[in-house]
Amino acid sequence: MKYQRAKRISAGLCLSLAMTVGPSIARADDAKEVDRVKEAGNVMKDLVNAASGVPTDLLNKAECVIVLPSVKKAAFIVGGSYGRGVMTCRTGENFDGPWSAPTMMQSTGGSFGFQAGGQATDFVILVMNDKGARALMKGKLKLGGDASVAAGPLGRDAEASTNGSMSAEMLSYSRAQGIFAGISLAGATLGPDDGANKNLYGKDLTAEEIIQKGAVKAPDSASELLSVLAATSPKNISEGK
Repeated sequence: MKYQRAKRISAGLCLSLAMTVGPSIARADDAKEVDRVKEAGNVMKDLVNAASGVPTDLLNKAECVIVLPSVKKAAFIVGGSYGRGVMTCRTGENFDGPWSAPTMMQSTGGSFGFQAGGQATDFVILVMNDKGARALMKGKLKLGGDASVAAGPLGRDAEASTNGSMSAEMLSYSRAQGIFAGISLAGATLGPDDGANKNLYGKDLTAEEIIQKGAVKAPDSASELLSVLAATSPKNISEGK
């Protein structure tokens, strides 16, 4: 009897501990994702407002925007880096609607660890066509291999130059120590972060469900990011849109 009573007490304590610790762990994970989404909004606001930032003409033709705040070089990978961030795309089958709720993204890279000088760096990537956008929602892509990427031209009033940026599927920018630059991310791998999506939204969701199927509303943490994009580029003006 004493053994059974002790067993019941032990089981009750374990259940109580699980109920106490479980939600706090979930809240901790959620807090990380919320902070990441908020920081992505701050990076995007700075990029569109900077005189040397992303050209409005190019942003108006982008299908999706990816923001990877504070990417850090991974010391255990030679020249490698690892980052997490968000992607928002224009909604609708043809990417011609309002900006979507964000889907979480992750990146690993071979080249931009060197180019960023090993320090924490913000990256912004414009996805310039439907093919690249759909491919990113379905899985990981190697930039420069599965999808073409070029350093984005700078200056809010600048136009795409006549080099590779005219035909690249993605255009990329970096910010280190407050200075924006166009930077090639060839060699980096980008893809959805389903685990982070679950932390942020509280359930399993794919990037496709979030962006094209409108399965969830945008969280409050995305208000800065989406308001900046809506104010700066409310309409997709690329050919056929």
